Amino acid sequence: MDSPAPGARCPLQEQRARWARKRARAARELLETERRYQEQLGLVATYFVGILRAKGTLTPPESQALFGPWERIYGASRELLPHLEEGLWGRGLEGFCPHLELYVQFAANAERAQTTLQELLKKSKRFRRCVRLQEGRPEFGGLQLQDLLPLPLERLQQYETLVVALAENTGPSSPDHQQLTRAARLISETAQRVHTIGQKQKNDQHLRRVQALLGGRHAKGLTSGRWFLRQGWLLVVPPRGEPRPRMFFLFSDVLLMAKPRPPLHLLQSGTFACRALYPMSQCQLRRVFGHSGGPCGGLLSLSFPHEKLLLMSTDQEELLRWYHSLTVAISSQKN
Repeated sequence: MDSPAPGARCPLQEQRARWARKRARAARELLETERRYQEQLGLVATYFVGILRAKGTLTPPESQALFGPWERIYGASRELLPHLEEGLWGRGLEGFCPHLELYVQFAANAERAQTTLQELLKKSKRFRRCVRLQEGRPEFGGLQLQDLLPLPLERLQQYETLVVALAENTGPSSPDHQQLTRAARLISETAQRVHTIGQKQKNDQHLRRVQALLGGRHAKGLTSGRWFLRQGWLLVVPPRGEPRPRMFFLFSDVLLMAKPRPPLHLLQSGTFACRALYPMSQCQLRRVFGHSGGPCGGLLSLSFPHEKLLLMSTDQEELLRWYHSLTVAISSQKN
């Protein structure tokens, strides 16, 4: 077999060279960012977790509610970094993976941590003074504790990006190929679990906010167990008469129509009274007009077994967003 002529291009060698460059870039970024990450974890562990514990500023339950498994996450990074510095990517990441459950625990506690921080800052002068003193240290570069608390969750996203890139650009013949592939899979699975936890926490916040807006005992529990999609004002076009503005709350399974309570209502001013619930599983949706993208708004038709709604908006883009959200809700129920 003839050997390639001097200077001839070899596609296989070029591809291997590209993989090597991408691997080196991902490895370098993983190492550099891990050093910075460990430094920030250590600052919080020393100047917040440790000092607040030593001074007795926080009770053990308060410290756990605020920081969760922070110190154990810091310990996991301290185990990982020496392996990365020695270039033992597969061994280091394989040993790190059993600690991933700490990130799931941290994510599950994230909402509680932020709530605890705000409550402590509000009610405890001693805690507030101590936190402000530590935040003023030059090591923190102007960052506040509330900015630092999400750090492990942000780092998990970086782990996923960098470790996947490292694994994808490591050839099957490499001695750490299997270790990196397994680590990339486990980190991606953990990141997905954490994302799901975060989505549920955001949804729960929306549901509590909407429930607070719905006044009256008949509104109790209307949002329970549902996924919030969007809310906003739309005009209800009746068979006769003028269109009436109503507030609509769209959930994964129902569309809730509400009417604002009178501003002079003594107990429930600023809230809404539920007027109707429309099941998305029974909805037929179409755009009556509003297809052209012009400035005149549009009209949506929602048909149910015993009622038909005509909803209007003078904002074309807003109407289009409603149409897409309603389509998603209907599709999710029918599937």
